[in-house]
Amino acid sequence: MEENRRADVVQCETKMPSPRTRRLILDEQMLQRLFENWPLIQVTGKAGIPPEIYRFTYHIRGLYVSGTGEILERDTHVLEVNLTLGYPRRAPQCRMLTPVFHPNFDDSTVCVGDFWAASEGLDDLIIRIGRMISYQEYNTKSPLNGLAAKWAAQNSHLLPIDSRSIAPPSIQKDHHEPAVDDKPSHLHQSQTDNRASHCDPWTEKIVIESKSSKNTSP
Repeated sequence: MEENRRADVVQCETKMPSPRTRRLILDEQMLQRLFENWPLIQVTGKAGIPPEIYRFTYHIRGLYVSGTGEILERDTHVLEVNLTLGYPRRAPQCRMLTPVFHPNFDDSTVCVGDFWAASEGLDDLIIRIGRMISYQEYNTKSPLNGLAAKWAAQNSHLLPIDSRSIAPPSIQKDHHEPAVDDKPSHLHQSQTDNRASHCDPWTEKIVIESKSSKNTSP
């Protein structure tokens, strides 16, 4: 009898997933439920069982720098998220696979460490990055891209690039999604404007090349 009990306990312990694995399973379920029919954010790739690497495609307006140095709009962005062995105690590793011109993005990293906490849901982080892409949120005090920080500070009247609610309706109902002027105080907030949704304000916009030449000219 005693040996049978021990065997049952060992079998139960073997089958019980670790806290990290349970978190990964919950993340996958939550992401699938929230973004399954949401056109602005879609899960377009994942690897692992349960997934430890995700790709998300955002269909929102953001900025990038063209080969000629112009700041242009683009409406599709791809994000890769790697949930390392330290997750969720350590922040996910996030990088854009498409170019983004933003104070808190560079070629290899999205700056999420300043606001990540283990208690935060992965879905919340994905939505927040969408708000960052659209310039509803940005931090110019400790930027990864100093030029973008300077540009944002000088052109706040053009922001946000996309003022739509990035979160799915279920999130908006369950949790108050901050308005553009209702963000955490450590973030510099973009200002809303009344331009029409189909108006392109970037036809006569700053060119990075010309700014650089000013700084490097004797």
